Amino acid sequence: MTEIYAEARESMVLSQLRPNNVTSDSVADAMNTVPREEFVPKALRGVAYLDEDLQVSDDRYLIEPRVFGRMLQAADIKKSDVALDVACGTGYSSAVIGQLAQAVVAIDTDTELVEKASQTLSALEVDNVAVVEGALEAGNEKQGPYNVIHINGAIETVPMSLIDQLADGGRLICVIGVNPGVATLYTKSGDDVRAKALFNAAVPELGSLKSEATFSF
Repeated sequence: MTEIYAEARESMVLSQLRPNNVTSDSVADAMNTVPREEFVPKALRGVAYLDEDLQVSDDRYLIEPRVFGRMLQAADIKKSDVALDVACGTGYSSAVIGQLAQAVVAIDTDTELVEKASQTLSALEVDNVAVVEGALEAGNEKQGPYNVIHINGAIETVPMSLIDQLADGGRLICVIGVNPGVATLYTKSGDDVRAKALFNAAVPELGSLKSEATFSF
């Protein structure tokens, strides 16, 4: 069974990532390393490598591989980076980002999801990801600032509280809007924050991220 999943991961890279402008070897290698099937319910393991968003709880999904891969590529994550993974769900995105970054703080609101993510990451011996429970829009200022912030799911606006947690030169990658949304990269230079629309991306809405104070451009 392990070999079957390994073949499915390699096929995901070759048939979903590479034909869809994921040219980064580091992103491809990271997604070819992390066992996606370990982060979904057992009933979904057989479809873990389809190019679809996979629901893991009421408001949490694993973003489809080609979109997730392009987002990570745009974030240009470096081995020296500290990253914040918002709405980490079962921890898949955190594990992949952990392959690329020095350290990852993964945050979610649901106690059961936090425990599940922590257990799975521990079982896979992922030792550079810390999973914490908290409000998504609050981020985790204590461990910041962050070189990279990744948000799992489509949102209408980015909370200013997350923008404030970006380090100088930091990048925040997310999908703005739905049906479809637009993958958008925010970059911070001093007090200046700029947003760049990248590509259309239809991913599920992240309804539990509240944006009272927002950043607009």
